[in-house]
Amino acid sequence: MILGGFHTPDDGLARAVLAARAQTHRAEERGARFLDRHTVTGLERADGRVTGVVTDRGTFPATHVVSAAGFWGPVIGRMAGVDVPLLPLAHQYARTKPLPGLGGVNDPRTEASRPILRFQDRDLYFREHTDRIGIGSYAHRPLPVDPFTVLAYDEARARARDMPSSLPFTEADWAPSWEDCRALMPALRDTEIEEGFNGVFSFTPDGMPVLGESSALRGVWLAEAVWVTHSAGVAKAVAEGMVDGHPQTDLHECDVHRFEDARRSPSYVHDRGARQFIEVYDVIHPLQPLEQPRPLRVSPFHARQQELGAHFLEGGGWERPHRYEANASLVTETQARDPWSARHWSPVAAAEARVTRERVALYDMTPLRRLEVTGPGALAFLQRMTTNNLAKKPGAVTYTLLLDEKAGIRSDLTVARLAPDHFQVGVNSPADTAWLQRHAPADVHIRDITSGTCCIGVWGPLARALVQPLTRDDFSHEGFGYFRARRTYLEHVPVTALRLSCVGELGWELYTTADLGLRLWDTLWRAGQEHGVIAAGRSAFNSLRLEKGYRAWGHDMTEEHTSYEAGLDFAVRLDRGDFLGRSALEQLPPPRRRLTALLLDDPAAVVLGKEPVYVHGATGTAQGYVTSAAYGCTLGRCVAYAWLPPLPTGTGVHIEHFGEKVPTTVAEEPLFDPKMTRIRR
Repeated sequence: MILGGFHTPDDGLARAVLAARAQTHRAEERGARFLDRHTVTGLERADGRVTGVVTDRGTFPATHVVSAAGFWGPVIGRMAGVDVPLLPLAHQYARTKPLPGLGGVNDPRTEASRPILRFQDRDLYFREHTDRIGIGSYAHRPLPVDPFTVLAYDEARARARDMPSSLPFTEADWAPSWEDCRALMPALRDTEIEEGFNGVFSFTPDGMPVLGESSALRGVWLAEAVWVTHSAGVAKAVAEGMVDGHPQTDLHECDVHRFEDARRSPSYVHDRGARQFIEVYDVIHPLQPLEQPRPLRVSPFHARQQELGAHFLEGGGWERPHRYEANASLVTETQARDPWSARHWSPVAAAEARVTRERVALYDMTPLRRLEVTGPGALAFLQRMTTNNLAKKPGAVTYTLLLDEKAGIRSDLTVARLAPDHFQVGVNSPADTAWLQRHAPADVHIRDITSGTCCIGVWGPLARALVQPLTRDDFSHEGFGYFRARRTYLEHVPVTALRLSCVGELGWELYTTADLGLRLWDTLWRAGQEHGVIAAGRSAFNSLRLEKGYRAWGHDMTEEHTSYEAGLDFAVRLDRGDFLGRSALEQLPPPRRRLTALLLDDPAAVVLGKEPVYVHGATGTAQGYVTSAAYGCTLGRCVAYAWLPPLPTGTGVHIEHFGEKVPTTVAEEPLFDPKMTRIRR
């Protein structure tokens, strides 16, 4: 029984060969040359840059090379010494015999008149080929292909294949899908499959393309794992990157540097790429964790977290506690939720947030990426790369931004100056590391210290009472002020303590080496028993940080946004010299949108993020979208942040959630503790 469906009026078909010919013709009119049947056999290089492309028909000098080789991407990458994390997989496609019902209906030039049909419950899609139906299936087992063994074009043709990517059709894999097709479309019950093939295309560990210039060999640009549906956009973005230095669209989810080393192994790429194939047509919950390979990366506290009944989600390969069943007895109230928002949520999270506000909690912050930046030119380099003033005495901690050339927010950083030429820098992703390394002069050394260190956030009104007895140093507000750093000992454990808070409460981030991490946890846990300490997870953390209005880069702002739009102008100092992006920042017009705090009117209503927001009543066109959202456990209502036109406090808007327009009100920031009295005590 079919209950309903979605119609996309502007959905369409493109005949790939004809489209490519048309684009080729236009490019040739502008001076481009296309040399077909040239097999690339190598790349030449000098001083870390590509200098030429070697083929079986000669060598061509080149200062920029774009690898848009599809499933051959890893082959080209190996020639350049560039890792291309993608897995080629075969995907089944078949065509029926002519159908009487389609005879004379479609023009052979356009082939189709009806919409593409997607049957996502069975991982199938259908389209017309004049008087036949073409069917694609993702329902079969993953069929990985070794790109180094794929036949060359001439050899494939000699074996009666249309192209190297067209592999023999495997009937056994197709059989279950064919039964589903016949059950859905009665017209198929009286016909058979006339032809089929297993076509090869590419999947990455997260299902997104791999785009950008490689740091392993400058001048080599990757445009890999690109499907036809986004090919034109990718071409535009890569061209903008090559010509202008940056694309107009934020592409951090496609960045060539986004995968950590732990997620670039051939085994990981294989396992996750195969899973991406299986999930092509699945509706994925925003909190749904990976299933395999897990656990991959764990903090030194993992065993203790398991003992406390941690419910782990995953991010960047890390096991991240979302909540702890040991805190179930602390639950004082529950909240009715719809089935979608109830997934991976528990009232335990609200209890953990409440205890953080009332007592003290330990948070595992180990997955936060951190760099060590040292050398004689370290200060000047960081000053040039970031927006705030870092020229402060050792012991200072500064929140600052990385901008791109057009003043977009490339990332936000927390920089601790530990010594005159020694900085600890908290960043968001491996792409930040690559960006800084790319711009660093010879007298600056950048080292990722994340894997060799760990971090515990100790936050809550009793945080000082917990930590102070463990050290001989003065942890009072006067002796250890807000946004200060200090190297000290907590009993036997050397730590770097940063007095800052991601949840809006008194406390410290405490860093030590990984080998001493378990000792640090046990020391804090033992000392905290008299203060009612608990371990708290990411669910409570996200609730508390949104109540305080702390932005999360990659969710609340990206390169498409500016500091003034995002409400981060306090992190920009125009009175201290030049920095990357300053010129563009000074030329910006007044903001026409802002990151806006919202409170849902109904205490029982919940949204999760990425929902459309309607400003002028509950009808019309959406004027913005939600970036982050979570139930504010202290405020008793869901907090959401959204990109919207500038609106006064108190303005009513509507957030669409599962077809319903949820009444919501623009709120004044910060929503919690506006005078910062809880942090500065």
